[in-house]
Amino acid sequence: MKRSMLFWLAGLISTAALSAAEVRLDSPDGQIQLKVMVGENIRYAVFWHGSEVIRPSEISLLLDNNRHVGAAPRLQKSSRSSVDQLLEPVVRQKSTRIRDRYNEILLDFKGNYSLRFRAYDNGAAWRWETRFPGRVKVLYEQALFDFAGDQKIYFGEEPSFYSHQERLFLPTRLQEITSRRQAVAPVLVEVDKGPRVLISEVDLKDYPGLWFTGSDQRATTLVGRFPAVVLKDTTTSDRDVKPLVRADYIAETAGTRTYPWRLMVLAGRDADLISNSLVYQLSQPEKIRDAAWIKPGKVAWDWWNALNLFGVDFKAGLNTATYKHYIDFAAEYGLDYVILDEGWYTLGNVLAVNPEINMEELLAHARSKKVGIILWVTWKSLLDQLQPALAQYAAWGIKGIKIDFMQRDDQWMVNYYWKIAEAAAGYHLLVDFHGAYKPAGLERAWPNVLTREGVKGLENVKWSRDITPEHDVTLPFTRMAVGPMDYTPGAMVNATPEQFHPVFDMPMSMTTRCHQMALYVVYESPLQMLADSPSRYRQEPECTRFIAAVPAVWDTTIVLDARIADYVLIARRSGSTWYLGALTDGFARQLDLDLSFLPSGRYALTLFVDGPNAERVAMDYTRVVRSVTAGDPLRLDLAPGGGAVAMLTPEK
Repeated sequence: MKRSMLFWLAGLISTAALSAAEVRLDSPDGQIQLKVMVGENIRYAVFWHGSEVIRPSEISLLLDNNRHVGAAPRLQKSSRSSVDQLLEPVVRQKSTRIRDRYNEILLDFKGNYSLRFRAYDNGAAWRWETRFPGRVKVLYEQALFDFAGDQKIYFGEEPSFYSHQERLFLPTRLQEITSRRQAVAPVLVEVDKGPRVLISEVDLKDYPGLWFTGSDQRATTLVGRFPAVVLKDTTTSDRDVKPLVRADYIAETAGTRTYPWRLMVLAGRDADLISNSLVYQLSQPEKIRDAAWIKPGKVAWDWWNALNLFGVDFKAGLNTATYKHYIDFAAEYGLDYVILDEGWYTLGNVLAVNPEINMEELLAHARSKKVGIILWVTWKSLLDQLQPALAQYAAWGIKGIKIDFMQRDDQWMVNYYWKIAEAAAGYHLLVDFHGAYKPAGLERAWPNVLTREGVKGLENVKWSRDITPEHDVTLPFTRMAVGPMDYTPGAMVNATPEQFHPVFDMPMSMTTRCHQMALYVVYESPLQMLADSPSRYRQEPECTRFIAAVPAVWDTTIVLDARIADYVLIARRSGSTWYLGALTDGFARQLDLDLSFLPSGRYALTLFVDGPNAERVAMDYTRVVRSVTAGDPLRLDLAPGGGAVAMLTPEK
């Protein structure tokens, strides 16, 4: 990675100054302040433009052998630093470069532990660091977020730690969150007359994931909660390993280590939640020296559309002819990959190919068409045969693996992700985690992990009414704000909410056609799926050619306008071509598009926008082709649950 970096390290402050009860850390632009109070315990507070957002909140670690990190603290020394550097991601999710600018303070305490705080212009973070010999057990981590007053919160409630972490981020009030309710990370708090605060974690490794619950003592306090170590579980299928007995501690780990960052993104505008890159900035640097083999791209996916081909001269199903047809479709439209999902192998044995599939013939056909193959596997079956399976996949020329049904984020399972990422990289295999927890730093350290689920995506339309337009325009501010998400868009059968009904084998979307198309620009996933059937896409070649041409990674991202759970309007650049994506909730909306972000010159605009009858027939759209400049006004008329998507190419 190439970096330009300005690094300044202040000298250690004097022993006399260490008696101060309060330490302050400002963001580089001075708009965010952290105050750390050292007294009988350690508390921190967060201020935004001088106003208190998070009141003094206690943090600590309780370890075995009566070690209470943070109790009766004695500050020994403190050091400050400032960093201003450019990061160049291997996989350009939002942009080619990320400015990484922050101020930091490291507080060293008697008893072999430290606290590190960072203040960015758009957020703040803190983490523990310990220096104990041997191994330790972490009995409890106290992580409080005491907000100044009752606030609106988007809370992805999930009653069980045994979870795919696919939740609806529903608005409620902080005072409604009791200790009997818990949610997956991230959570988003809208502070009245203040910033939006998104709370999550980064650099999660050898430790359980962060969840949230309420406090029965302080009605406006969020409390960190963590799944304990699993002592006994039961395997009920090739994919389900359910915890039965948990320990009275959350981790057993090295005594000398850094712990996960506790991250707070602070955004003055809703749009700033989408543009933030703090999870990437706080993650471990890349561990792959030569990453030229890592190729983001588009994928033709079979499972969502239930292999529903029509107009072909063979019987569609889990067979060679069907997958050769998917490969031909991918090649025709310039897609990079085809996934072979559940059914390509005998469940329980990831090396036993379905006898209806001639793998050698299929792979030869894929190579001739320059289309890569990605294989779906359940996590437990892969683990049982890890090295022989990866070696065989590499020998076949497989490009990646989609790993499913982990459903946990206790310490052991978190370590499973890291183990798989490293092992797959050794065989030059891409990874897509499904049945997964939210991104928390792994994607930067191991950039072959291109995307993951951990999102309530389009697959849910097969059995529920949960995937509403409102849900779609909430995700960019919540789940997507912490990393790439494999939502799997692209439905070609579109319905209004009144017309929609779940059909497992013949699914449809509860949005317009243009809404589905715009998801390819709005949603970030370097391995982006086309979820519908090749037969459906071939019926709609105009739409299919467009979404197939939309890149999966970006050089520049500009959020033009956005409001949580209402609408999103984004511009993204790849090379010299710009793309626009607009989504709305269940209400019709007019968005005035300012093209002033365009460089000088004329651009060929190709625009797909909801048609005049899209409110009644959700598949109705209008295609507009014209020449524009940066000074030309453009109004987008969006139907309820609608959208618009556009490409702007410089004219010669």
